[in-house]
Amino acid sequence: MKQFLHMKLVSTLLPTKPLFLCNCSVPFPLWFWNKTRFLLTRHYSHLRRPSSLSYTNMAQEEGVVVSLQEWQGWGTTSPLPTMVAQIVHDLKGLEHDLDAHMSFGGNGGKLKGNFRIQEDKKHRATYQALADSEKKLQFYSARQIACRILGSRGYLCQKCWLPMEDCMCSEVTSCSLHPGIRFWLYMHPKDFLRQNNTGKILWQVFGVDAASLCLFGIPEHEEIMWNSLKVAGKSKVWCLYPNKSAVLKSVQNAFDQEPVTSDGIAPSELKVETIHHFILIDGTWSNSAAMFRRLQDKAKLVWGDEDLPCISLNPGASAMHKLRPQPSWDRTCTAAAAAGLLSELQLLPQFRSIELDEQAEAIEHALSVLLDALTKRRVRMGRSITRKMRQTNIR
Repeated sequence: MKQFLHMKLVSTLLPTKPLFLCNCSVPFPLWFWNKTRFLLTRHYSHLRRPSSLSYTNMAQEEGVVVSLQEWQGWGTTSPLPTMVAQIVHDLKGLEHDLDAHMSFGGNGGKLKGNFRIQEDKKHRATYQALADSEKKLQFYSARQIACRILGSRGYLCQKCWLPMEDCMCSEVTSCSLHPGIRFWLYMHPKDFLRQNNTGKILWQVFGVDAASLCLFGIPEHEEIMWNSLKVAGKSKVWCLYPNKSAVLKSVQNAFDQEPVTSDGIAPSELKVETIHHFILIDGTWSNSAAMFRRLQDKAKLVWGDEDLPCISLNPGASAMHKLRPQPSWDRTCTAAAAAGLLSELQLLPQFRSIELDEQAEAIEHALSVLLDALTKRRVRMGRSITRKMRQTNIR
């Protein structure tokens, strides 16, 4: 009833002429009525502001729950994954069956309310009915991604993954990555659309073709990545992961004696087998172990029994330690790892002429912009701008 009265009040305040009378001998000028109407309209604007739900309903009315354009707007060039589309369709079907609307909130944009309880029962039953562990992983990943898309629609900027009022896109400087280098962001679903995720910075700076998103457990994404890695060959594929059980090489040991393609060659003329592919595992340290094992298992199926080559970078902390601390100071965020790799490659003679240091600086600048945007948001919301270091068993 209260909301109805608010809506009625707004409807009477929006016309250009006032619909109420004031017993006053002095007439109010036109600017007074315009100013009053503006202030009241802004005050009650939350009643008309489109929410994530309204964007979802608009998409459904148009016959497309998640369009290809919307999906690719989040930072990928792939088609919409089949299972993600199916789960979104099932969520909308459950919404219709329960005659209830989906609503999201809290960390990660989780479902909430009675709809969450009913959906949780349904998805647990579906998950337990899957006998194959691979199918369970695919279902888990697809559900995480489907909920995050629906919960973020109309709220987050698609490019920087920050709330619209905190969008940092205009402050990020883009540049071209050397065509002989390609990054693969192997991202955990729980990091997808996460506001303080740093992997997104790489395609903001270099573009989605130079820094490609590959979502963990999404078969379409993993197939695209591995098809490219197979063509390149194992000698051109490296994983940036400080796992002591893997065979590690420093940047200098890995590339010191290897020539690099001339900077003058256009990307279209560059041979596929000359491109270096770097896989960056983008997820929390607790999730990264499982992601690395999946990469290793796939590499053994493709290339035999040998481990996937790993590169160890010189220790260095990024500015993001202030808001998103790592288990130890010798570990860093995804974007800072990419910047560190480019900086170390720049020190090698064969890479000095291709300005990798400038490309590394572009990443560092974007990291600073992200840190500033997140800090301002926390201050505005009355939250702490520092994080306590969490205890961990990771070494």
